[in-house]
Amino acid sequence: MNMISPYCFFLLLLLAAFGFYSQGFGATQLPENEVQALQSIAKTLGINNWNPSVDECNKRQGRNNWSSCWEFKDDEYQNVVICNCSIDTVCHVTNLCMKRQNLPGTLPPELVRLPYLQEIDLTLNYLNGTIPREWGSLNLLNITLGGNRLTGPIPKEIANISTLKSFVAESNQLYGDLPPELGNLTQIQRLILSSNNFTGELPATLAKLTNLQDIRLGDNQFSGKIPDFIESWTNLKALNIIGSGLSGPIPSGISKLRNLTDLRISDLSGSEISSFPDLSNKSMKYLILRNCNIHGTLKDYLSTTEISQILDLSFNKLTGPIPPSYKELIKVNYIFLTGNLLNGSVPSWKSDATSLDLSYNNFNKDNQQCQYGKVNLFAASSPTINNSGIVSCLRSSVSGCPKVNSIHINCGGTSSVKVKGITYDEDGRDGTALFDRGQNKNWAVSTTGDYMDVEAEYSTASLNDTSALSSNDAYHQLYNDARVSPISLTYYGFCLHNGNYKVKLHFAEIMFTNDQTYKSLGRRLFHIYIQGTLVEKDFNIAKEAGGVGKAIIKAYTAAVINNTIEIRFYWAGKGTTIIPKKSVYGPLISAISVENENGGSISTGAVIGIVAAVVIIIIILVLSVLWWKGYLGNKNSPSREFTSLDIQTSLFSLRQIKIATNNFDISNKIGEGGFGPVYKGELSNGIVIAVKQLSSKSRQGNREFLNEIGMISALQHPCLVKLYGCCVEGDQLLLVYEYMQNNSLARALF
Repeated sequence: MNMISPYCFFLLLLLAAFGFYSQGFGATQLPENEVQALQSIAKTLGINNWNPSVDECNKRQGRNNWSSCWEFKDDEYQNVVICNCSIDTVCHVTNLCMKRQNLPGTLPPELVRLPYLQEIDLTLNYLNGTIPREWGSLNLLNITLGGNRLTGPIPKEIANISTLKSFVAESNQLYGDLPPELGNLTQIQRLILSSNNFTGELPATLAKLTNLQDIRLGDNQFSGKIPDFIESWTNLKALNIIGSGLSGPIPSGISKLRNLTDLRISDLSGSEISSFPDLSNKSMKYLILRNCNIHGTLKDYLSTTEISQILDLSFNKLTGPIPPSYKELIKVNYIFLTGNLLNGSVPSWKSDATSLDLSYNNFNKDNQQCQYGKVNLFAASSPTINNSGIVSCLRSSVSGCPKVNSIHINCGGTSSVKVKGITYDEDGRDGTALFDRGQNKNWAVSTTGDYMDVEAEYSTASLNDTSALSSNDAYHQLYNDARVSPISLTYYGFCLHNGNYKVKLHFAEIMFTNDQTYKSLGRRLFHIYIQGTLVEKDFNIAKEAGGVGKAIIKAYTAAVINNTIEIRFYWAGKGTTIIPKKSVYGPLISAISVENENGGSISTGAVIGIVAAVVIIIIILVLSVLWWKGYLGNKNSPSREFTSLDIQTSLFSLRQIKIATNNFDISNKIGEGGFGPVYKGELSNGIVIAVKQLSSKSRQGNREFLNEIGMISALQHPCLVKLYGCCVEGDQLLLVYEYMQNNSLARALF
């Protein structure tokens, strides 16, 4: 037998290995069935410039460089097919990344024809329709559909994808209750459903999602309380239920989530009181518990909690002083304690804070500054507008200021603008915890909040190049810029004459586009308060104006009774937050006009004088009427004068006359003359009478009336109607004649 030398044997092994590697490396073509599937998928998505071929994996960038769509930057256009060419002798499509292409089609059921597909990313397109049930048969790891026009409920078949680790469908128009079957996705780590129209309570089956690391349910219409079962999500790192529709209280079980680094809860429904959850010994990036109806005092343990980016406890019912230990929180980039009932002294370490907002609290009035460095102290001693009109930090600087009748502001504008002869003041200063009065202005602006998911701060916005704002509008200059705010924006006017004012708020949505791209799919909603009263809830500029880039003016009437006016805009967690880019949301206002409806001023003394004169005139008129009616001046009443005269006639009581005429019943009225109406009546003795009632329009005086009675009673003739008597009781002047059945002489003659 011939033996192979060790050298030759090693050489043969090397050649065999090289041949196997070459065969594997050279496999770059897709099988024909997957090519056809891609062609069908491209057609369904609405891609017109893509004709997939067997060389798709070879010509597509990233064949060997990427393994997931997540490895691309969020703001990048993506049209990438990632393949796996190591499975057998051909390549297979594993990832489809079609991002920011404004694709106008629908979601393709044909994905089921790609048996090795693991990921589909269609973020920020213009896709419509529903999520295909057919996808439930795939072995996908990631489904990302955010920022489209998708509608309908989540099909329960999606829960059949046992391999699914990430499902993202934020900023769409999906609706309905969440299917309980979602609890079967036991491998899922990321569930993002924000900014849709989901309703109902959260299914109890979600408690089984113990591998969850990131769940976002904000900006929906859910009902019921925040479920206690969230404590079972022990691997959770991020929880976002901002403006979700859920009600409190905040579950105490949150303290069991030891891996939590990002907690965002805001604007809970209902009136349930929440206690401050125990978040000690945690290292967090974001801690936001805003408008959650939290009562009680600030907890000392927060000073030991490592919070790096944002601490937001604004718009709750927190009381008491800020603990001295909170000096340790100066390392936090942004602290917002706005709109509480905190008291005591403003902390001395405020000058060391990076950005701190203490506005609208109840601190001691020893502070006379509205802004201290990067600390907003506006109304820090006044949780609401006080009775004296001017908040304490402004009182000294505007004491004795001349009163005005109007305010006009070019919100967000870096320069003043003149429109129809009226100058709108500039308002272009940036900042997160900002108070700005402007130079020699009778208004100030206070803004609260930070756009969390972008690096660059901004508080003003400029007209988007592709929006269709009309240049024919007389006010078009006011809409080129606007002021925006991530949470709360307040304009405060002072030194105004008291009276009723017409408030005009100018709006135009200038950050979205008016076209058929994903940039047009944004939704902006916020509340509007005037003088502390909610006048608009979830106000949507584009919807009210009839489209993006269209101006609208909302007019309101406000009463100024203490020389001040407050106009506030508040974001309650509603609307999209990723369109056209991250952190586009919250209030936006282009201009404000406040004008006295009287057009001029009336001093307090003048008002008092006018009121006093009117009261005196009314009193004189009332006394005159009472005197004329006989309720005053009884010494000269007709009854007293009648008894003093020697008149040979009877005096009837008013009660007798009313009984005889059935209380002057209209059916008994038989005529009317210059003296007044005449009624037929019957006395208790059966005598039929005619009663003449003196009209209030008659100018005949009491003395003349009694003199006539005397003359008529003295005349006796068969051709004359006999006068039985009269009634002069109270203010009634009545003559009682015999009743003539054949009517008057005039009737007989004519």
